[in-house]
Amino acid sequence: MVGAGVLSLPYAMSELGWGPGVTVLIISWVITLYTLWQMVEMHEIVPGKRFDRYHELGQQAFGEKLGLYIVVPQQLIVEKFHDLVCDENCKDIKLTYFIMIFASVHFVLSHLPNFNSISGISLAAAVMSLSYSTIAWSAAIKKGVQPDIQYGYKPKSTAGTVFNFFSALGDVAFAYAGHNVVLEIQATIPSTPEKPSKGPMWKGVVVAYIVVALCYFPVALIGYWMYGNAVSDNILISLNKPTWLIAMANLFVVVHVIGSYQVYAMPVFDMIETLLVKKLKFTPSFMLRFITRNIYVALTMFVGICFPFFSGLLAFFGGFAFAPTTYFLPCVMWLSIVKPKKWSLSWFTNWICIILGVALMIVSPVGGLRSIIVQAKNYEFFS
Repeated sequence: MVGAGVLSLPYAMSELGWGPGVTVLIISWVITLYTLWQMVEMHEIVPGKRFDRYHELGQQAFGEKLGLYIVVPQQLIVEKFHDLVCDENCKDIKLTYFIMIFASVHFVLSHLPNFNSISGISLAAAVMSLSYSTIAWSAAIKKGVQPDIQYGYKPKSTAGTVFNFFSALGDVAFAYAGHNVVLEIQATIPSTPEKPSKGPMWKGVVVAYIVVALCYFPVALIGYWMYGNAVSDNILISLNKPTWLIAMANLFVVVHVIGSYQVYAMPVFDMIETLLVKKLKFTPSFMLRFITRNIYVALTMFVGICFPFFSGLLAFFGGFAFAPTTYFLPCVMWLSIVKPKKWSLSWFTNWICIILGVALMIVSPVGGLRSIIVQAKNYEFFS
């Protein structure tokens, strides 16, 4: 559940400010925990049937065709973008070369068959995320509050401040993303009518979200407290020293995003291969898996090399892709499937989440797009 987006949270705080920043972090934590609970509950909401994929739940809520049109494009963008961010997260060597090295690892790992086969990689990724988050906030405390620190908004114009505020909302949305693979993970848990999978799954979600809070809030608040609005869009860049510790943290990030890439790519592989076999009548084989997965990895590598705008992409896709799948699509599905009584607490809660999520989806891509345009002014392709 803890993603590399945690490293951008101090930067998001610098664009939001103390009051709005803390409020957005807390509200996002509460809303995304609530929508996760909804997805866990809806996994087996139809007796005798398990919705093992996000788009299957969408089809139950919106119909066979409309469900695919609503969910699949969002899901593909989420997984695709998460892989691109994984490609560009560490820049100690020339970025293009790093992305190519990173992708070469996935030309091998992407041929693991399913979620169970990547459980070891996923566990290592989880341990690494907790480790580099701890290093980030503890090293910031060690450095102390920087001289001449400022907590005000950096841009001198009102327009710049507003656009940066919108962009920061997308950064937070990206950090809280993770719903896209919840149903696939729950599908690996045995389930019976007496002991449905939602029991152990919800316990796991609660533990995971406690870990999320222990990682996100210290990194965001301590990082901003120590560096103010001078903090970089990756807190590890601001820390810089001690060199050995920051190098270790970056190594942990690399291990983490290798695991994250696989977790987020596995549903894409499943959708592509299902489409080829069931719709286009390809024969299931190792060669089919080999070709499709290598093409996917190569495509993410190429796009990652072409568009390495870390903070701008976080904000743009955080709102455009992650806000729907994380903040409000589960609420829309809940209203459609569960049908809570009108004007009840559940009905009100879901509509509040939908309104906030839609607003986030509209405004944060605007800020992210502006950030990309500003960064692209001096960018040369394949530099």
